[in-house]
Amino acid sequence: MADQTKKNTPRSTTKTPARTPTARGAVTKCRTKVMPTEEQIRLRAYEIYLRRGNAPGTPESDWAQAERELIEELNS
Repeated sequence: MADQTKKNTPRSTTKTPARTPTARGAVTKCRTKVMPTEEQIRLRAYEIYLRRGNAPGTPESDWAQAERELIEELNS
């Protein structure tokens, strides 16, 4: 009869890095990013469109620019 024993294969030797414990009472600063509302972005994108006049551009690029500007303003 053939030997039916299970072979022991080693598990991965990669270990997850241990977390460094923080000192008791230590405060971790966490800054939450303030995001503009859809209405604020819409209005800013429209302002960008008006400033651009008849120059080439797209509503998508106006929206993206408006969102970037507002995020920067709200979080500075």
